[in-house]
Amino acid sequence: MSDLFDEPDDATPLEPEERDGLLQSWVTTRADLNEAEQASIDKGAAWARRRRGRDMLSEDFVRLLHKRMFGEVWAWAGSYRRTGRNIGVGACRIPAEVAQLLDDVRYWVEHDTYDPDETAVRLHHRLVAIHPFPNGNGRHARMMADLLVQQLGRPPFAWGGADLTDIGEKRRRYINALQSADRHDMAPLLTFARSA
Repeated sequence: MSDLFDEPDDATPLEPEERDGLLQSWVTTRADLNEAEQASIDKGAAWARRRRGRDMLSEDFVRLLHKRMFGEVWAWAGSYRRTGRNIGVGACRIPAEVAQLLDDVRYWVEHDTYDPDETAVRLHHRLVAIHPFPNGNGRHARMMADLLVQQLGRPPFAWGGADLTDIGEKRRRYINALQSADRHDMAPLLTFARSA
């Protein structure tokens, strides 16, 4: 049996119909999938950097960024999930929750509610908590946070300086920091975001 769809214990597995959305026939192992996704993410990041200065706090941009990041690998990239998960809001609530989050972030920016780092980290945390897509939510949310913090005049985050898709100490620190943010303690996630 292939390890293609084996997920870390703290990751959300794909549903069978979502697995069928794999576009790359050469992908047969988890290592292949990671390689294909990273190549697609790199292209999506380059596309996003070229769009600097444009409004990124729109639902269209949220979906388009995900499509640009994962569209060469998954047919459903850029489409909100339609299935339940062990994390995130109910699928029917995703559009409203994303719209509310973006409204909140625009308010925070306009009224200097938080400093730029905290504004971007709060965007990241809530986007992960909503979990709008079948897969790639953490990577997408980190990219959104990086783009926002840069738009607010700060350098992108280091996010622990590691590949957070692999099981390891840095991923555990990231998950623990997200769980602290779930309990309204943003300090560990802020620290992790700037750690190398």
